[in-house]
Amino acid sequence: MTKIRENLQTIGVKLKQYLSQYQRNEESVQLLAVSKRHPSDKIREAYNVGQHAFGENYVQELLDKNQQLDDLEIEWHFIGPLQSNKAKKITEVASWVHAVDRLKIAQRLSDYRPVDMPPLSICLQVNISGEKSKSGVRPEELLSLAKDIVQLPKIRLRGLMVIPAPEDDFNKQREVFARVSKLKVDLETQLQQGGVNIKLDTLSMGMSNDIEAAIAEGATIVRVGTAIFGQRET
Repeated sequence: MTKIRENLQTIGVKLKQYLSQYQRNEESVQLLAVSKRHPSDKIREAYNVGQHAFGENYVQELLDKNQQLDDLEIEWHFIGPLQSNKAKKITEVASWVHAVDRLKIAQRLSDYRPVDMPPLSICLQVNISGEKSKSGVRPEELLSLAKDIVQLPKIRLRGLMVIPAPEDDFNKQREVFARVSKLKVDLETQLQQGGVNIKLDTLSMGMSNDIEAAIAEGATIVRVGTAIFGQRET
């Protein structure tokens, strides 16, 4: 058994344990393998043992890996900050963009999405901890941004994404993720009350150190990198 296969099996066992513990359906959470700075052969190895969704933070790295692995049906998720001048390239390969926090980015993604591809799934990144060093829209600005974004034709708003401030206390981790979960519910309700027929089905939150708390509070995509692939290359 290879190390990547072993790591994926270990994570799978943990996910099943948490899902059972918090009375979640086994199909309700997707594992996103964060492959940034890991070589394509590691992605291929993970793909060959059943992991098909991968997350990348850098545009050129994603494009290079997509070319190197074009024989595989990979579901690419772009999870890093995106500059508007690089949006076109991302729309041609990615299925998801997780870190949208400006209308200008969403407009570019919609404008450039190829007509023969399905709408691009996006999440709005929320700066839930109020960190100046983090990207993301402030919670109080979320509704206004979402109202504009849902009018765009070639993207589909799926939910919210967060990267909270590091926190080791489990109960405090849950408190933060509970706030995000409520934000999603409130946003969906407010959009529907405004006449928008929408179902927000995604909470992209939780990484290796807080994955249990995220699942307890409703995460639907958890992002795991080092625990799958090992230490990143510099």
